[in-house]
Amino acid sequence: MARIVMKFGGTSVANLERIRHVAGLVAEEAKGGNEVAVVVSAMSGETNRLVALVDALDADSDKGAAIEDEYDSIVASGEQVTSGLLAIALRRRGLKARSWLGWQIPLRTDMAHSKARIGEIESSAIGPSMAAGNIAVVAGFQGVNVEGRISTLGRGGSDTSAVALAVALKADRCDIYTDVDGIYTTDPRIAKDARRLNRIAFEEMLELASLGAKVLQTRSVELAMNYNLPIRVLTSMADVGDHNPGTLVCHEDETMEERVVSGVAYSRDEAQITLLRLKDAPGMVAKVCRAMSEANVIVDMIVQGISRSDNSANLTFTVGKRDLDKALSALKTAQGEIGFEGIKSDSDVTKVSVVGIGMRSHTGVAQTMFEALAERNINVEVIATSEIKISVLIDSEYTELAVRALHSAFDLHTTPAPKVSAP
Repeated sequence: MARIVMKFGGTSVANLERIRHVAGLVAEEAKGGNEVAVVVSAMSGETNRLVALVDALDADSDKGAAIEDEYDSIVASGEQVTSGLLAIALRRRGLKARSWLGWQIPLRTDMAHSKARIGEIESSAIGPSMAAGNIAVVAGFQGVNVEGRISTLGRGGSDTSAVALAVALKADRCDIYTDVDGIYTTDPRIAKDARRLNRIAFEEMLELASLGAKVLQTRSVELAMNYNLPIRVLTSMADVGDHNPGTLVCHEDETMEERVVSGVAYSRDEAQITLLRLKDAPGMVAKVCRAMSEANVIVDMIVQGISRSDNSANLTFTVGKRDLDKALSALKTAQGEIGFEGIKSDSDVTKVSVVGIGMRSHTGVAQTMFEALAERNINVEVIATSEIKISVLIDSEYTELAVRALHSAFDLHTTPAPKVSAP
């Protein structure tokens, strides 16, 4: 007998028909004798509807009164409804089930409303309930802070709720059900020959998630990696009893395939900023980063041009597209202190990345990548690397062409040979 946490996103519980279907999937898991906890998101579109209600009231006043605590109370109600409905659907099947809200477990968080981080999950109540044969249906995305107020974990927080709960319960695995049947070598909407991966290492998945892959939320992968908790990504659209292997996210030693590059990711949520004729002296880049930090803007890729004869250079970096206006405003305010002559920006760019743990021990990845892009006349504007990834910034016009070119260049459409253990 195993202890399993199952998580279902908004499209998986979009309506009563889908909730009944999910109840069937949960019942099948419980029928095997497993102890089961289920974490659910709000029904598809419900969180957006609740946020719109808050925004409509917010527009009634320009006083800017703090409403973050009430905002969390409102938007968390979507998951409360779903958890109750699924618990009822399970009871209708003759199973023992009850719903749990974040404050009832309790799942304790810090004080950062709308983007809270989990501090502790108590299992003294929910654990024995599961051991007694009750299916725990948990409202995701929410917890309770030290003041006893409801807090939410930010968009995608239900994934984090599920993984954190699985860690607290010492579960054997956390299954994330989505509307796709696993993790692919790239977006199959762009590359028709994209291949579903049977397994992928935590570090690869963490890079892919942070670089634009939407299947898993970054914080959930990081948490699973820290506790070596396997995550399985599979589809909730399969019929009960169908073969539904999904993709297992696990420690790299457990991955079965030998490949240098495992996937190609892309993100259109990028904007490029160039500071013209920034003084080329120690501490100048630090001043730029300090201005961005104080404006709560995350800097991603960064490159400095060759120094000119007047000891100035251009500095180019990227920020999230939604943060562009905020970043530009902060830089213009700090222009005198930082000391640059002009500023340019471009939001019509895309970050394209190749990821693979095999890059640690293989050469030629950069050569293959840049040759593939050059053959399609795709110009690279900024480059960033880590031990297991190379990212480039390109004109967004060439996004799909670049993804297909790289997917083909690294033969990601083919099934690699299994790893061969040393004798």
